[in-house]
Amino acid sequence: MGSRARAQAGYVTALLRPATESDLNDVVRIERSCFADPWSEESFRRLLAGHPAIFQVLVLPPENRIAGYVIAFAIGGDAELLNVAVEPAYRGKGFAGQMLDAVLIQLGRLGVRAAFLEVRESNRAALGLYGSRGFKEIGRRKNYYRRPVEDALVMRRILEVAEDGEERRAGSFADR
Repeated sequence: MGSRARAQAGYVTALLRPATESDLNDVVRIERSCFADPWSEESFRRLLAGHPAIFQVLVLPPENRIAGYVIAFAIGGDAELLNVAVEPAYRGKGFAGQMLDAVLIQLGRLGVRAAFLEVRESNRAALGLYGSRGFKEIGRRKNYYRRPVEDALVMRRILEVAEDGEERRAGSFADR
């Protein structure tokens, strides 16, 4: 086996698809493993029951294991990213970035011009990810998070909107 074949053997492909009711147990499991103050199953269920959110899960073949999810919603020209989560065992493989890129492309296609999010100021990994995708800190929410109490940094990314069916890559959206 040549070195190229060995390098490819560690490569993991994934599928991003809309979440369904049957995904909720896995989503809740991931949520609890990722966040100190997790959302309830009912919160996720409401998103599936008609809330106009983008709610997608990351599926790993061949077992079709749910390894992450992303949630965002758009209102007019603005969007908010609510959650980006990857099961701890699958971190460091680029999945969070892939999910973020995909949702930013989808938001651009919906005509969104600015995407916002809140992140714990101590979450260096998330801050690095969001910064690498063109998000800039624009504010702070004092004592926003519980367990432990911590400030949230508010971040924004200005998006270019695809026009007349034009395709965009996630990297072309950033206001760099």
